[in-house]
Amino acid sequence: MAEHAPRRCCLGWDFSTQQVKVVAVDAELNVFYEESVHFDRDLPEFGTQGGVHVHKDGLTVTSPVLMWVQALDIILEKMKASGFDFSQVLALSGAGQQHGSIYWKTGAQQALTSLSPDLPLHQQLQDCFSISDCPVWMDSSTTAQCRQLEAAVGGAQALSCLTGSRAYERFTGNQIAKIYQQNPEVYSHTERISLVSSFAASLFLGSYSPIDYSDGSGMNLLQIQDKVWSQACLGACAPHLEEKLGPPVPSCSVVGAISSYYIQRYGFPPGCKVVAFTGDNPASLAGMRLEEGDIAVSLGTSDTLFLWLQEPRPALEGHIFCNPVDSQHYMALLCFKNGSLMREKIRDKSASRSWSKFSKALQSTEMGNGGNLGFYFDVMEITPEIIGCHRFNAENHKVAAFPGDVEVRALIEGQFMAKRIHAEGLGYRVMPKTKILATGGASHNRDILQVLADVFGAPVYVIDTANSACVGSAYRAFHGLAGGRDVPFSEVVKLAPNPRLAATPSLGASQVYEALLPQYAKLEQRILSQTRGPLE
Repeated sequence: MAEHAPRRCCLGWDFSTQQVKVVAVDAELNVFYEESVHFDRDLPEFGTQGGVHVHKDGLTVTSPVLMWVQALDIILEKMKASGFDFSQVLALSGAGQQHGSIYWKTGAQQALTSLSPDLPLHQQLQDCFSISDCPVWMDSSTTAQCRQLEAAVGGAQALSCLTGSRAYERFTGNQIAKIYQQNPEVYSHTERISLVSSFAASLFLGSYSPIDYSDGSGMNLLQIQDKVWSQACLGACAPHLEEKLGPPVPSCSVVGAISSYYIQRYGFPPGCKVVAFTGDNPASLAGMRLEEGDIAVSLGTSDTLFLWLQEPRPALEGHIFCNPVDSQHYMALLCFKNGSLMREKIRDKSASRSWSKFSKALQSTEMGNGGNLGFYFDVMEITPEIIGCHRFNAENHKVAAFPGDVEVRALIEGQFMAKRIHAEGLGYRVMPKTKILATGGASHNRDILQVLADVFGAPVYVIDTANSACVGSAYRAFHGLAGGRDVPFSEVVKLAPNPRLAATPSLGASQVYEALLPQYAKLEQRILSQTRGPLE
C-alpha cells in the first residue's frame, strides 16, 4: 500500500471505540494510505468486547488506557514495515471517541517528556495512569452526578444554555465527579485529566496537549459562548479541576511540534506539527466538509443529524458543540433511535418485505400524504421521548391503521419532518445555499432522499463517509498548517472530492410542508402530553 515516490502529506488519526485507524492524505487531498489496529482482534490480551469492558452493573463501561497506547505502537510499526515515508509528514491531527477520560498520575509528565526511542510507548507509560480502565461514552453509571450538576447551576435548561447540553451520564464532568466521590485518593494523585482526543495528541507531543473547544463541549464543563471552563460546573464536579484540565484551545490550533521520540524512532521530520485533536463527531463534520447552513443526515440503525449553526438555541434535547473548523460558529448533534429498523419493519408490513415496493409506495403517493401523518417509534425515542405508533388522518383524528402505501409515506415524511422540527428547535434555519449530505444505508434509496429534499426544501447530496473522522482529521491538520483561524477551512479543502447530487426539491414542496410542519409539531406535543406528561 505504501507509495515509494516522496509524497508530502498530513496524517489523520481516529482513536475510536473499536480500533485505532490512520490515513495519509496528500497535498491534492487524495487518501493514499490507510492502516488500522482492531482492539478485540489484534490486542486480545486486554479482553475487550467491542473495544470495551462492560461491568457487572451493566451501567459502567470502561476501556484499558494501555490498550490504546499499545495500538499506537503496533500501527506505527506496521507503517514502518510497509515502507511508509514518515519524513514527508508535514502535520498530523486526530479524533477520539467523545466523552471518554484519561487520568495521568502525578509524575507522568516527566515520563512523557523523556521517552526513549529504543522502547515502545506502552512499556514506558505503563505506570503513568492513576486509573487503568477509563470511563468511555457508553458508560451510564453517573445519574446521581448528573442530577447534582443540574441542581448546582439552576436546572437542566440552565446547564444546557451554559454548556450546550443538559447533564448526560456519558459526559466527562459527571464521570470526573463520580471518580472524585468514589475514589478521592485516586483523584488527588491525578495531575492531568485528558479526553481521548487530547490524550492521543499528548502521545505525539511528548507533553500534555490541551483540550480543544469542540471536544471540550462534550463535557458539561465548557461555557460554549465564552469558551472558558464554567467555574460553577467545575466546582460542582470536583476540587482543583481547572488545573487538572488546563486551558482549552481553538480546535484549529497548532499545539506543538512532534516529540523527538517519533523523529528518532520512525523518521518523522523535526518540523512536523501536531494540530489539536478533537472528538470523532466534530472530526466527521470536517471530513464531510459541512459549511454554514449545511446539514448532514446519517441514516443508519439510529439516525443522526449534524448541523452547522450560527446562533444556537440550547435545549433539553440534542447537543451543541463549538464548531471544529470555525471557532465563531457552532455545530449541533441530534440523535433519533428509531432509524433503519423502523423503516425495515414498515417495509416488511406494508411493502411485502421489498424495497422496490417501498419505493413505489413513495412514488405513488402525493407530497403531504393527503394530510395523513404518522409517528413511528418501536423503541423509546430520544427526540422526543415517545414510544409506539400514532396515526392521524387529515382531520387530526387518531386512526388505527393506514393503507399500505399511505403508511410508507407517513413513516418517511414523519421521520424527516421530526428532524426538521427538532433541528429548528436548536436554532437551525434552512438557507438558500443549504446542502443536505446524506450517508448511511437508506442514503442509497433515491425515493427516500427525494422526500428528504422535499421536506427540507434543499438539495440532497450523497457522500462516502467510511473514514470521515480520519479524513476530517487530516483535513484539519492541513487547516492548522495553513494558519487555522486566519484561513477559511473551505479554502483549504476545496480540492477534496465533491459529493454527488441525488435529489432536488419537487415543485410545490415548500408550500406543502410549510403548512404541514406546524401541524406535525402540534401533534407531537399532543402525544407527549398524553403519554408521559409534558417534558420538563
